[in-house]
Parts: sequence; structure tokens; C-alpha cells
Amino acid sequence: MVPPAPFAPMSFPALVGDIGGTNARFALLSDAHAEAKLFDPVRTGDYPDIETAIEESVFALTSVMPRSAVIAVAGPVQGDEIDLTNAEWVIRPRQMMQRLGLDDVVVINDFEALALSLTSLGDDLLQKIGGGAADDHGPKVVIGPGTGLGVAGMIHASGIWVPIPGEGGHVSFGPVEPDEFAIWDVLEPEHGRISAEALLCGRGMVRLYRGVARSQGAEPRFTKPEEISDAALAGNDPVSRRTVDLYCRLLGRAAGDLALTFMASGGVYIGGGIAPRLLPILAASEFRTAFEAKAPHEDFVRSVPSWVITGERPALTGLAAYARAPALFGVSLDGRRWTN
Repeated sequence: MVPPAPFAPMSFPALVGDIGGTNARFALLSDAHAEAKLFDPVRTGDYPDIETAIEESVFALTSVMPRSAVIAVAGPVQGDEIDLTNAEWVIRPRQMMQRLGLDDVVVINDFEALALSLTSLGDDLLQKIGGGAADDHGPKVVIGPGTGLGVAGMIHASGIWVPIPGEGGHVSFGPVEPDEFAIWDVLEPEHGRISAEALLCGRGMVRLYRGVARSQGAEPRFTKPEEISDAALAGNDPVSRRTVDLYCRLLGRAAGDLALTFMASGGVYIGGGIAPRLLPILAASEFRTAFEAKAPHEDFVRSVPSWVITGERPALTGLAAYARAPALFGVSLDGRRWTN
């Protein structure tokens, strides 16, 4: 088998899929110019593997059978068996090709796919929270709290956009403001430490909530992130509101750190499912104060715009853009593309 050229076009029809720790989302492109046909999201836990999910939630609902697939997964892409970080599925591209009749499969990181969408998201899919104007060709970065905490960058070089995947959600995280130290003293470690993901993903919000409750001598009432956010939005539980206020501050701190890491003059984007839900609080919170508190570089960070991605399924937008015109993006396919 001869490896495909780096920017070899995909065969159509093409299936694109965004596989997260909780949900899997799919769409079909009949050709390079067609609008994507979207299918209802499914829960990964409801299916034993990706092939069954595609057969039952896509193939059973259309007569258009794809010849290729571009799949984004929540986890690093290494080898012929790809484990998802926060789900039980193992993606086996050669098995997918045989079982689903595909000739060509590309697998990338899910936040790499989200980064691919950053050049095509319209104002109607974004809510700006502070900062100045974006540099059109400046580096961009996306951070997304959801089942996990994904991070990716997007760099413009030699006339193309190059997504930079990573596992930046697992960096270590510590207290800064005086009121945070008492909470950190009672936080439950994850894998022996406190990472950004351990506080900013869904289960992280629950961990933070328990820490806030313990630091105040209160009894935790809730066990799910949506319960905490609902109570905070309703204003009927002080511990939940304190948790969400602190959560917004910590999210801003992490996002500002990434703005510095990437010198992201093109902006910082907040993806995932949590931030849009918290917009009424997030927009008025200490998010930008923490984002900009980066002495001695606060002047630069203050100029960096930040947005919450409010549109649904933005990763599918990025995958579709790549499938239509891979030559516009510098996506490394080494070890990540399988062909017949």
C-alpha cells in the first residue's frame, strides 16, 4: 500500500464524525460542495463500538453510503487501536474500513477538529467576552470544558492553517487568589494531583463544588454538574453560586495562560458544552479579570479577544471544511490515515 500524499483529496460521499466522551455526532457530505447532512447525536455508552453506532444512527437513515471518513476522537491518535480518554470505545480504522465498506479513513484529535472550525465560525455562532479586535492571521486557541478539557491551537503559516493538537487540559493547576487556598486544601486529587481538567470539566465542577462546600462547613447537596449550574443560575443555592463564580474565574485563568502560550492574537475560543450554559453568569464574572491578570504581559493579554462558541456541533464544521479542501489545512496524516 502506497501512503497517500499529505493533501490527497478525500473520496465522496464522505462521513465526518465527532466522538466525545459522552456523545458521538455524525454528518454526511455527498460531495465537496454539498451542505452537510446532520444526524441526531447519540450517546457513546449506548453502543458497543463506533461501527454499530454508525450502522444504526447513520446507515439506517440514509441510502447514501460513504466511501471515506474523517473522524475526530477525544484522545491522542497513536497506532491502529485508538483509545478514547473518557469513553470505552476503541477506534480501529482498519476494522471500520472492512465493516463499513470504506476506502479511506482519517482520524484526528477532537480538539484539532474544533480548531479547524475556528476560521469559519460566523458571528452568529459566537458570543464575545472582552478583548480587542482579532488579528485575522494571528494564532488562535480553543479550550473546551465538557466531559474532559480539550485544548488545541491554530497557526497560520505558509498560506495554510495548521491545527496544533495537544493535551493541555492536563497541566497542573494551583490556587492564586487568597480565597482559593482554603478550597485547595480540601479538594480531592485526581491521579495524585490537581490538573486544569480536574476542576474545569463536568466532573471537575462537581469536585470544585464539594471543595467549596467543605471549606464553608456545608453539606454538598448535588452530585451532577447540571444540578450545580442550574442552582447557580436560579440563585437559590449559595454554595452552587460560589462554585460557578469560582469556576468562571478559574476558566478565565486557564484561557489567559493559553493566550500567552500561543501568543494568540487571533483570539481564544471557549468550546465544549459547559460554557454556553453558563453564559448569563460567565459574561458578568471574573473570567476576563483572571484572563488578563498575566503580569508582566497584561497589556498583550488584555488585547486578546475571547469568545464562547454557542453554535452546535462546531467540530463537524471543522471536519467538513477539511474533507472538502484538505490542501487548505496543514493536518499531519502520519500514522493517522488508512487507505485500501
